Formats: sequence, structure tokens, C-alpha cells
Amino acid sequence: MIGLVVFAAIWGLAVWRRAPAWQAWAGAAVWWLAILVAHAPWIGSDRLAALIGGEFRAWLVFGLLVAVVGLYRLAFGMVKARVRRPEPPPAPPPGTFAEAELDRYARHIILREIGGPGQKRLKGARVLVVGAGGLGSPALLYLAASGVGTIGVIDDDSVESSNLQRQVIHTEDRVGLPKVFSAETAIKALNRHVAVLPYHRTLTEEIGALIADFDLVLDGTDNFDTRYLVNRLCAQAGKPLVAGAITQWEGQLSVWDPGQGAPCYECVFPTRPAPGMVPTCAEAGVAAPLPGVIGTMMAMEAIKILTGAGEPLRGRLMIHDALYAETRTITVKRRADCPVCGASAATPAGTPPAR
Repeated sequence: MIGLVVFAAIWGLAVWRRAPAWQAWAGAAVWWLAILVAHAPWIGSDRLAALIGGEFRAWLVFGLLVAVVGLYRLAFGMVKARVRRPEPPPAPPPGTFAEAELDRYARHIILREIGGPGQKRLKGARVLVVGAGGLGSPALLYLAASGVGTIGVIDDDSVESSNLQRQVIHTEDRVGLPKVFSAETAIKALNRHVAVLPYHRTLTEEIGALIADFDLVLDGTDNFDTRYLVNRLCAQAGKPLVAGAITQWEGQLSVWDPGQGAPCYECVFPTRPAPGMVPTCAEAGVAAPLPGVIGTMMAMEAIKILTGAGEPLRGRLMIHDALYAETRTITVKRRADCPVCGASAATPAGTPPAR
């Protein structure tokens, strides 16, 4: 019978070409439908039906039986694959490291100032980065590489091609994507052991309670409204704030932490500049590596605070001039009349008074 011969030829050709099984099944199904059409009493051809052999009801039953067998094999194969699927390695208990993490963080662990206890504190830490732009990009990457366990990132902007000159966490194929999701992609590609919490929104007073869920905040924004807001929210929550700023060839960095006796941002900058007095990077330009320098130093300050290593920039303001490779640090103090952290301000219990 030519009908059966063609079925055998279809399967033989699929095996010879090493084609996927679905292609063989698809070819057989098409031939079966053609046979049914040829044998159909109302549209078929007697001569063609005689050439193929068989009759309509027999071919219909044959196709249905083959379909049942095929579906049974498919279902059985899926169950068999699930049964044989190897179990993933168990997650390490909270606060402990997987074998891959011990190898990843080995250079931290052998540092006397960090060691195993410090790396464990990093794993348990929750850090919020406000802004996923020029400063946030390197800060986020190095926080993730360092093993900070939970990283939140808040930004309402999307990736533009003009960002790629300095915002190294983003790539050309993610232009148009919200920056927080682009940053999440990069972080997860760098370190799968880090949990990322993306917040695609503007930081406002209404969602300021979000800061209370984190141990430390990094501010890499480029507008004064957000800088003053983040400073006030961190002071109210008793959270240390690592804040950087850049323009053209110069950057600055400090740790604003009234909870540890250091000044807040408003102590040192009580009056925000008039509109247009301090141009943004889009208006004045910025050297591409400068955000990397300051943003990486922000991450370094965060690591020091979280692990207790060294001396963070509390009570000190660092100013970096990249054009002439000069860095200087000046001492800054709290103001008793500061509306954010001064004597009359509502500060968390246990906050040292301003002097």
C-alpha cells in the first residue's frame, strides 16, 4: 500500500537527516490528512484512493490510534524527565555561604579588616541606592561584586543613548528600558547570590518609609530636591547616607550620619542653590570616568560602614579634582540650628546632640 510506504519514507527521511521528532510527526500528519481527503466520499477521487489503498474509515481510525499512542509517549516522556531531573543543590542556611561564594569572596575574607565576619555582615546587609545613573552605576556594580546581600535601586528614568558615555551599568541593547530593570539585569549577571529590589519610581515623601527597610543609603542623584529629601529621610530614620556629586571634572563625597555624631547634608549646605546656579551634567558636561571614580568611592565607603573597617568619611567632605589629579578633605561639623538634625529637630532616640 502506497499510503503506508509514504509514512515509512517520511520517518526514514527524518531519521536519516536527524531531524527533530516533531518534524516527522508533522509530515506524517499532513500525509494522513491528504489520505483522508483522497478517500472522502464527497470530495475524494476513486482512482487516487485505489492507488493509495485502504478506505476512509480505516485510515481515520489508524490516524486516531497513532495520535493516542503519540500523546501517551509524550506524556510518559515528560513524567519520566521530571522524575529523573536532578535536584538542585540545597540553598545554604541563612547567614552561611555556598561553596561558590567562598571562592568568590576569598580576597575579602583574607583581608584582616573584613575577614569572614565582615563578609557575613555584607551578606546580611540591605543597601538602597537612589539613582541608577553615573554615580549609581559603579556603586551598584561594586556593591554586588562585594557580596551585599540585598540591593535596592530607585530611579524613575529610562536608559538613553547619551547615558552610555558614563553610566556603565547600562548597555546599548537596553536603551529605552527603565534604568532600575537594566541595573537589575547587570547585577544578576554579575552575582546571582545578590537579591535586587528595583523601584521604578521617584523617591517622594510618601514612600520615604522605604528607607527604614535598609541599613544604609547611597545617593547618586543629580538634583537638589532629591538630595535634600534623601538627607532628611535618612536623618529621621537614623540611617547613614553616603552621598556623592559630580560636575565637569570635579566630584565630592561624604558620609552624612547624624546618628553617629556627624553632620547631615543640610548642616553643611543649608541653602540650596538658586535654579541655574549649579548646572547639571547634561548642561555643563562631565568627563566619562569621573562618575566611576566617585561612584566607586561611594561603594568603598559603604563597605567600610557595613563591615566596620577603617574610618568612613563621617564629618569630612572629600573634594576630587580630576583635571589636576588633586584630592583634598575638609572637616565639616553639625549645626545646632540645623532644621534636620539640630537640637530642635525630631531625631531618632539615641542620636548624639549637635555641638
